[in-house]
Amino acid sequence: MDHSNHVRLSSAELTPSLLEGATIYGADDHKVGHVSHVHGSGASSQVIIDVGGFLGLGAKPVAVPAADLQFMRDENGDIHAVTTWTKDLLEKMPEHHHH
Repeated sequence: MDHSNHVRLSSAELTPSLLEGATIYGADDHKVGHVSHVHGSGASSQVIIDVGGFLGLGAKPVAVPAADLQFMRDENGDIHAVTTWTKDLLEKMPEHHHH
């Protein structure tokens, strides 16, 4: 996917209601997961990504800093993010447990 024409979100737009459900694309531009939920808002928030699984079953939640993700809006208005992480690296991260 060509992300060059996509509009980057401002830090004020990094809110849970906007980001939840967003597709995450990895370093190789393949889908690596979806945003499950967000702790906090803005650039200092933690984004919980469901990685792996099939149709939402068996996915592993991992926490990454929002600063490690480039959230953007495509020409259809859909929110997604690009990261330098690969699916393999995300799957090796410790599982996030909701407190």
